[in-house]
Amino acid sequence: MIKGGRKAAFNHSSMKLTLEVYNELKQKVTFFYNKLNFNKYEKTKGRKLAIPIVDTITLALYKQSSTRKTKKSLWSDLKKYLKCSYKTLVVNLNRCVMLALVILLKIRNLNRQHSHLIKHTDSTDIPVCLNKNATHHQTMYGLASWGHSGKGFYYGLKLHLTTDLKRNILSFSITSANGSDRSQFMKLNRELEGVFVADAGYISEKLEREFFQENKRILFAKPKKNMKKLMTELQGKLYNTRMLIELNFRNLKMFFGLETSLPRSIDGYLGNYIFSLLAYMLR
Repeated sequence: MIKGGRKAAFNHSSMKLTLEVYNELKQKVTFFYNKLNFNKYEKTKGRKLAIPIVDTITLALYKQSSTRKTKKSLWSDLKKYLKCSYKTLVVNLNRCVMLALVILLKIRNLNRQHSHLIKHTDSTDIPVCLNKNATHHQTMYGLASWGHSGKGFYYGLKLHLTTDLKRNILSFSITSANGSDRSQFMKLNRELEGVFVADAGYISEKLEREFFQENKRILFAKPKKNMKKLMTELQGKLYNTRMLIELNFRNLKMFFGLETSLPRSIDGYLGNYIFSLLAYMLR
């Protein structure tokens, strides 16, 4: 009886915490739902959506924030409240990915309005499966490719980010793993100004020349160890701030479920990345 009582008390407190996290996320999603007039996407004729748009996006963000590995575990957690099938939940989540992207872009634009002068650009690996399964992986075939990171070769995609000194995300893009960091740099930062700091992967006299705008923006790419290039004390301090963007990548992967190999559709993979970024930006 004692053991059973403790287990019941634990389950009750766990569910209470779950609902608190869910309700906090729902308040934020509701704000953007009203701000962006998402009510026009609600069905006004025929059978209503099994899960309202606000709840669908909130459920997706809850999954990412609570590091649930699968949609199945999310459904198991809340099926008593959802009162719908697992398949219905999955269909609704995939249906709301584009609306989540709209919120994501809105927050990105707000971040740009109040961004710090110093900015960082970098990329990170997003494997879509284990290397041993790459030759048999079909879901992301055509989008994923072989790439190389500090951890070695991987099969998947690449996330490119530009953040500021306050670690706010200002630009993002997702490319195949063999995508060029330098070619993405201009696309990410075309509309931004400031002092941009990047690692040695962005070293290019042509890029620095094309990107430079007097009194508006400049790129400092950290020289490689074998390069005979002097740097000032100020440049050294700027390069030392670059590790801040690595914290963004670490948190996205460790606490917001950016990496996954479980989706069974392209929509599932891309939805996971968008919901992960949005959950992180709403933290």
